[in-house]
Amino acid sequence: MEETTIRECTTIEQFDRCVALQREAFGLPDLEISPRRHLIVSRQAGGWTLGAFVADRMVGFVHHLAAVRGNEIFGYSHVMAVAKDYQNKGVGARLKWVQRERALSEGRKLIKWTWDPMLARNAHFNLNRLGATVESYLDDFYGVDYGADERLGLASDRLSAEWRIDSDRVHALAKGAEAPFAGKRVDTIAVPADWNALVKRDAQRACEEQTRVREEFKRALADGLICAGFERGQEQSRYVLFEGNPSHG
Repeated sequence: MEETTIRECTTIEQFDRCVALQREAFGLPDLEISPRRHLIVSRQAGGWTLGAFVADRMVGFVHHLAAVRGNEIFGYSHVMAVAKDYQNKGVGARLKWVQRERALSEGRKLIKWTWDPMLARNAHFNLNRLGATVESYLDDFYGVDYGADERLGLASDRLSAEWRIDSDRVHALAKGAEAPFAGKRVDTIAVPADWNALVKRDAQRACEEQTRVREEFKRALADGLICAGFERGQEQSRYVLFEGNPSHG
């Protein structure tokens, strides 16, 4: 594969490519896509967008916002998209690790984002490869999703990722080392291994599964557990829950 380079997006043409990549990767209506103006304004306000380039072609991007919680300034990863012919080729990982380096250079210690708890591939990437943790579950975060989810009435539930980018665990993962979460394993939460196939095959069952996962996550997190691992299987995959750890891995 040709060499991929990561650099900041700064031109109108590059931001327009970010819009096109969202359409390609997610198939969302324009109402749900972050437009060029949003990307430009957030850059002016302290955020930035990193593009992955092969020669002169942008094949992926990650959009990073400046966020505030109390007196802490941290990063918020709003959206990442990769061209279909470059998915599963390490582009997303390259973008996230360069995002981390940039955030560390700005003095940040935390990056947050969300993902659909039913998507096993995202869970594996976020929890196992990057070393993020989950401490909160967000009910119907965006309202009922457009497209198939809208027709089925599936809520846009999300897990909230906390990526402590200066932790020992994340430093180790960044170097390619094995770095399991240090807490005591307590429980698991099963999800379908192929959520999209279940949604197409049995919409009612998909709704029931989403409700079960929501209830199990909310009980576990209310008990002070932390989600910090994921196990993939043929029929079911499992989130792994641990006792709370002040260092968060």
